[in-house]
Amino acid sequence: MEVNVDIIIPTLKPGQDFADLLNALETQSIRPGRIIVMNTEEKYFERLKYGKKKLRKYSNVEVHHVSEREFDHGNTRNQGVKRSRAPYFVCMTQDALPKNEFVLEKLLEPLVRGEAAVSYARQLPREDCGLVERFVRDFNYPNESRLKGQEDLEELGIKTFFCSNVCAAYNRAVFDELGGFIRHTIFNEDMIYASAVIKSGRKIAYMAQAQVFHSHNYTWLQNFHRNFDVGVSQADHPEVFGGIRSETEGIRLVKELTAYLKETGNSRLILPMLWGSGWKFLGYRLGKHHTWLPQGFVMRCSMHKRYWQ
Repeated sequence: MEVNVDIIIPTLKPGQDFADLLNALETQSIRPGRIIVMNTEEKYFERLKYGKKKLRKYSNVEVHHVSEREFDHGNTRNQGVKRSRAPYFVCMTQDALPKNEFVLEKLLEPLVRGEAAVSYARQLPREDCGLVERFVRDFNYPNESRLKGQEDLEELGIKTFFCSNVCAAYNRAVFDELGGFIRHTIFNEDMIYASAVIKSGRKIAYMAQAQVFHSHNYTWLQNFHRNFDVGVSQADHPEVFGGIRSETEGIRLVKELTAYLKETGNSRLILPMLWGSGWKFLGYRLGKHHTWLPQGFVMRCSMHKRYWQ
């Protein structure tokens, strides 16, 4: 399959994981036309082992710098897309690593066939990933592909809009028609755009065969901060998330994870998991009601503090 596709990668202090990603993209069965890197703060990029000198071996990589003040999850990616002329583009993060050479090919299949306007990859746990997080990866990214549309809202609820720019492919014509990513958001620029795709009558494809390694071993406090920002995002965009309960999925995850830990002889992990889940829920609920909270407290709760500055 011959497809003209560009890659958009926002970076912040990129290191070995970014170098591994670039090497993996070079071996894909569909080679990207351009790899457009939107880097936050040139001074960080140049201080690192993988600065401009290391990029000279990649003929298709270009780097553009923005300041920390200018960075935004939505608009920075929009700026990268504007530099592309390809009919398809793929958003990735600097810490995503393709499992094999067919990730882009599998990801683009439903777009090229006209079945979907967006597709996103399955995220696999890295080797250092803990047991609980491994289960969460499988819960959110199962081994079966699926097309999602308006008809799935009753069954899937908020998960109908689920999409991840860790590794996601986009039809450029549809992207331009729908106005691209929201220009200013703390989080969830991918889901906000995906909701517009669904509401336009188009579909989102989850491609389980397109696989990337991507996981985090967050502490309970880091998860609190992250889920606070999830709550903020949902509160700030009632046109997307209003009237659709997301707590239901969290409760189902905790129940299934508890049963799994019992069945596998890991009951000792249940209490720490419940403790962490409680902090996740607290962060989420506080984020949902952030407009009632003092600004200083909000800043301490948030993971993405630049959003508030």
